[in-house]
Amino acid sequence: MRLAGKIALVSGAGTLKKSFTSADQVGNGAACAIRFAREGAKVICTDRSLDAAQETVEMIRAEGGDAAALALDVTDTPQIDEVVRNIASRHGGIDVLHNNVGIEIQGDLLAVKDDEWDQVMAVNLRGTMAMSRAVVPYMRQHAGGSIINVSSTASLKWSPMQFLSYSTAKAGLNHMTRVIARQYANEQIRCNCIVPGMIRTPHADALYANEAEAAKGHEFRDSRCPMGRQGTPWDIANAALFLASDEAAYVTGTLLVVDGGSSL
Repeated sequence: MRLAGKIALVSGAGTLKKSFTSADQVGNGAACAIRFAREGAKVICTDRSLDAAQETVEMIRAEGGDAAALALDVTDTPQIDEVVRNIASRHGGIDVLHNNVGIEIQGDLLAVKDDEWDQVMAVNLRGTMAMSRAVVPYMRQHAGGSIINVSSTASLKWSPMQFLSYSTAKAGLNHMTRVIARQYANEQIRCNCIVPGMIRTPHADALYANEAEAAKGHEFRDSRCPMGRQGTPWDIANAALFLASDEAAYVTGTLLVVDGGSSL
């Protein structure tokens, strides 16, 4: 019960159904929401797809946890402000904000298109900023809180996968995390960033057309990891739990790399 009594808002908490891994596999956002609930938090699961968010909520409730689902598009600032205001009013505040939403569009410098660049920046960078901007005033009222952003090791190094806009947005997210952390440190509002490496999620499975292709693709991804395997969404959830909990009360502005050594 490390989050007992806390209100946690998770963006991108929906469950993507397509998975070649197992019937109950969940993504990073859903795993974090479930982990928070298991530790006693009331979790507000938001996603662009209300059905996806509701599926995660049903998993939480099946375990006896407390959760609610809301539709939320992080590129819609007025919607963000309204949703956050309603959550804070109904539940008396927001203690934890977990920003999990992210997209990637393939393309190197010569291939990237302006509208695709703008879309990635709007979701991955502006969306996180807008969510944090909406939540911080309520955290200030309660003299503290924890903001957790989700980046990628693509923000730290060159990757053979050419996602210029994605890598750039995640690098910006890393520094935005530091800036927010420093600005609100004296108000006990912590802001940290999880930096995942290769994680086997339903999203990763969706890159492949069928189970055979997925098996071959994941075998290659596993081989690129120093530990010989990709991480799981629960590895990300465990890191998020630490950053959300009071055990991380003196941790702010950090980039917590969860990649099995891949970035080394």
